[in-house]
Amino acid sequence: MMAQETPDYGYFRDLPDTDYEEAVGRVTEALKAEGFGILTEIDVKATLKKKLDVEFPRYIILGACNPPFAHKALTAEPWIGLFMPCNVVVTERDGGGSTVAVINPQEMFKLVDKPEMEGLSAEVSVMLQAALARI
Repeated sequence: MMAQETPDYGYFRDLPDTDYEEAVGRVTEALKAEGFGILTEIDVKATLKKKLDVEFPRYIILGACNPPFAHKALTAEPWIGLFMPCNVVVTERDGGGSTVAVINPQEMFKLVDKPEMEGLSAEVSVMLQAALARI
């Protein structure tokens, strides 16, 4: 993928010496170490090829979930499921290596006007950043 400015709604880590397949495995293990499981995997490259017959770099969207935090969030705000699971993207970089992007829950939950979500999103944010640092 072409290099571009990173938005505030995510956390990013470039892995210039890590190929795509290895990066996906490392991300999955790092999330697991922080209490997250992967509920969904969307292979964007394969989907775009199948549906539109277009070429796209390898790009996967992983739907990460931490069940205790998911339960707390759903209890505080039943419609918070619209924001779940937390998305994590792994993509191959032009010239080799990979980039990992993780949603910033604090930015995402700004749309939810519930004070109890602020603390929860801050905790999840710390955990996701810790997973990113583990990779």
